[in-house]
Amino acid sequence: MNEQPLDNLPIDEAPIDLFEAAKVVLQMNDEGMYTIPATNLYPHQWLWDSCFVAIGLRHVDVERAQIEILSLMRGQWANGMMPNMIFNPARQYRRERDFWRSWLSTDAPDSVNTSGITQPPMLAEAIVLIGEKLNKAERRSWYKTVFPALLRYHQWLYAERDPHGEGLVLQIHPWETGLDSTPPWIHELHEHQLPTWIQIIKRLNADRFINLFRRDIKFAPASQRLSTLDALAFFSVQRRLRRKNYDIKRVLSHSLFAIEDINFNSIFIRANRHLQDIAELLKIKLPEELLESMQKTESAFAALWDPYSRQYYSREFVTHRLLKDSSIGTLLPLYAGCISKERAQELVKMLEDEHLFGANFPIPSVPLNSEWFNQHAYWQGPTWVNMNWLIIDGLKRYGFDEHATALTESTLEMVRSGGFAEYFSPLDGSPAGADNFSWTAALVIDLLKYPTKK
Repeated sequence: MNEQPLDNLPIDEAPIDLFEAAKVVLQMNDEGMYTIPATNLYPHQWLWDSCFVAIGLRHVDVERAQIEILSLMRGQWANGMMPNMIFNPARQYRRERDFWRSWLSTDAPDSVNTSGITQPPMLAEAIVLIGEKLNKAERRSWYKTVFPALLRYHQWLYAERDPHGEGLVLQIHPWETGLDSTPPWIHELHEHQLPTWIQIIKRLNADRFINLFRRDIKFAPASQRLSTLDALAFFSVQRRLRRKNYDIKRVLSHSLFAIEDINFNSIFIRANRHLQDIAELLKIKLPEELLESMQKTESAFAALWDPYSRQYYSREFVTHRLLKDSSIGTLLPLYAGCISKERAQELVKMLEDEHLFGANFPIPSVPLNSEWFNQHAYWQGPTWVNMNWLIIDGLKRYGFDEHATALTESTLEMVRSGGFAEYFSPLDGSPAGADNFSWTAALVIDLLKYPTKK
């Protein structure tokens, strides 16, 4: 197997067959039961990463795609939570396992060490798309195998993350959104959760010394990752969750940092519909309480729309204040599929606007005219293939086929020119972040296999 990095090659030296090159990346990152996002920088299994990987793997080896999903389920907590990380058990990662200490919760699994938070619920999407590659009998068997865990996960989201029964589910850490440093969360983090000791570090400009101990910037330039102060703030929030033993009642009792994230809730709405489809095929009647909650979620979603700026935002949990820092999340209702065609058209206009999301290599993770925009700064500017994939899916289902085709073609061209990078500049398509990134490769495979419709 060729284990030289495939991205960052000049275009005239890049592999001609993008499909085969993507397969090599997935093979390179395959740990047997699961696929790591990238070597060195990401040695563990991540929830939505594995879901995206499985979506691509189903075209190459459907049994291996099923294993990818089943390996996620070994980390499910007794209360139903699917953690965002399952840790590599190797000795060199003991420090990371000890930092999370999932065993402080009685709900954590005994057989593996995990994080204590979740991630966007892409699980149902991956399960259904794998099912599409199976014959009727195999699909039914597959759904029967995974249904109990999927059902418990959705029930947990309502039980613990919708405590007032309002419909939208809340998140307690930026890592739960998948868009770690997205502006709405960073702004709130600085407003409410920046401890005194971090403020002192900021005043003393001591963060440059802390950089010496950061593992992530050994494998990617510091300018392309979280700032050190933001990383410290993230870890401070995580330590608070750990002190509360990941007990949501204790966490929320004095929380100033709980947000109903637009990205997470958009994906959750789509996941709920998939869960209903699976139950229908299995002839299983979902609990009435769950069905009522699902309907309430779709109804409550309208409250995230701002009629003045004519876009969607995340919302602060306690006050219901819209967090009006625009991000790519405002386009995710296209993927949710619960908004009107008129609202969808408003979002497409933003996608077309060259001052907003209409970049040379769309879709930037924040609008081009945002004060946050930085073309290579993690979730504050770069284009991500997974977000493009989600929005392409939504565009197709709303009938914007030309837009979906254009975005598919520009995404594939970006990867063909820049390699299988973690993310890319929306201005010139230059690669950034980790090399040979798994979900980039997996979703390229899916886009190549289904260029027009799913």
